[in-house]
Amino acid sequence: MTRARGADRRASIVRAAFEVIAERGYRGTSLAAVAERVGLTQQGLMHYFPTKEDLLTAVLETRDEWDLLHFGHDRSAMTVNQLAELVDYNATRPGIVQTYTVLSADSVTEDHPARKYFQDRYARVRAGVTQMLERHRDELPPGTTPEQLAPLAIAVLDGLQLQWLLDPAEVDMSTGFRTFLTLLGVKPD
Repeated sequence: MTRARGADRRASIVRAAFEVIAERGYRGTSLAAVAERVGLTQQGLMHYFPTKEDLLTAVLETRDEWDLLHFGHDRSAMTVNQLAELVDYNATRPGIVQTYTVLSADSVTEDHPARKYFQDRYARVRAGVTQMLERHRDELPPGTTPEQLAPLAIAVLDGLQLQWLLDPAEVDMSTGFRTFLTLLGVKPD
C-alpha cells in the first residue's frame, strides 16, 4: 500500500509540475511552487524528486509515456495515420502541448538541463519520420528525400502547435497537418 501511495504522490507531483512549467516556464518554476500546488512542503517534495532537474526529467519522460500508452506502439514504426492521430490527440490536451512547447523552446539555451533530452528526442523523431516517409518515397515531391522532408514535417508539427496555442479558434492543427501531408503527396496508410 505504501509503494502505491508513493507512486500516486509522484504522479500528482509530475502533473502539478506540468501545470507550473506551462504557466511559468522551466526557469520560473521552483520546487516550492510545485510543492505548494500539491500540498507538500519543499522538503516533502524533495523526498520524491531531490532536484528540479530530477522533476524535469520525470515530466519529460511522463509525457512520452502518455503518448506511448495512448497509441500502444513504437514511435519508430509510426504510420502516417498514427502521426495524424497524435496531432488529433494533442489537440485535446493543451496543457501538455503548452508544457512541451515551453520546455523545448527553453532548452535551446546552452545550460538548460533538458537540452540533451530534446537533442536526443529530435534525433529519434527525425529518424522515425524519415522511416515513415521512406515507406512513401514514391509519393514524395520529385527531387526530395525522406531525410530532407523529416525535419520539415517536424517543423510543421511544432509550428502548428505553437500557432494553435496562441490562437486555437483560428488554427486547426489536425487540418493543417493533413493539408501538409497532401502537399507532400503522402496518402494515409
